[in-house]
Amino acid sequence: TPTPPRTGPDHMFAAQFRNELVKLFSRKRTYIGFAAFIFTEFVILVLLSLPKVLAVFRKLVTQNGLEFNRYNSGLTLATFIIFFTVVILYTLYLALVSGDMVAKEVEDGTMRMILNRPVTRAHLIVQKIMACVVHTCVLGLFIGITALLLASLYQGGMGHLLVFDPREDVFAVFGPTEGLWRYSVAVGLMCLTFQPISAMALMLSCFDIRPAAATVVTLTVFSIDMILRSIPLFEPIERYLIGHHVSCWVRSFRHTMSWAETSESLLLLAGLTITCWVIGGAHFCTRDFKA
Repeated sequence: TPTPPRTGPDHMFAAQFRNELVKLFSRKRTYIGFAAFIFTEFVILVLLSLPKVLAVFRKLVTQNGLEFNRYNSGLTLATFIIFFTVVILYTLYLALVSGDMVAKEVEDGTMRMILNRPVTRAHLIVQKIMACVVHTCVLGLFIGITALLLASLYQGGMGHLLVFDPREDVFAVFGPTEGLWRYSVAVGLMCLTFQPISAMALMLSCFDIRPAAATVVTLTVFSIDMILRSIPLFEPIERYLIGHHVSCWVRSFRHTMSWAETSESLLLLAGLTITCWVIGGAHFCTRDFKA
């Protein structure tokens, strides 16, 4: 006799989660971030080949007693790309996609139809949270992999790693093996530390607000945090700002990486992320979509 189809709660939840992922990655807006990063990476690599730009880079490397040809490598350029793109672009596209998750379906009038299906509101919001987590990780890994791939093709190999970021007190050099390991750890941490951005956008999306407003409010909150962090007078309270903890992925490039400091930042960001999920989920489960 043929095996009957699985219809248990776990199978139903998995099927509904797959549908959420299909909806997420079927929207054209989801892929704007991927395309924007590819374009930005190409532009940066092209500009880095200009003689005047290359001369500035050569001066920076040689002034620190390093051999330019050794550290003008795929790993170095890939790290340079992600350092100066993720803070703005990654934040923007996470907020854009997560801010759509609930508000867009309410705006389109499809949310009430979805709630007529055999799925509880709690299950639905958990599935949307999981979809946001997946999107954040997929986009972060995409940024890290494509930056390294394009930079390595441009330079003819990964080579040694030179990484510098005065704002985070980072200046380090690594061989090819350790450089690739440090780069991989940093990209993995990046996927984790940016979760609060998508969580906040999703939380706002659960309220009676338009998708664009959810995105704008999220970007405003994190932009204010960046502004406060950039003001030297506020350095004594820097540890209380979100951006300081989000940037722990950059500090993982230090020669002596502080796992205690990194763990503290990850725990604080996890608490902020879960708080956003709980607030958004609680409001979603009690909200009247007929009004």
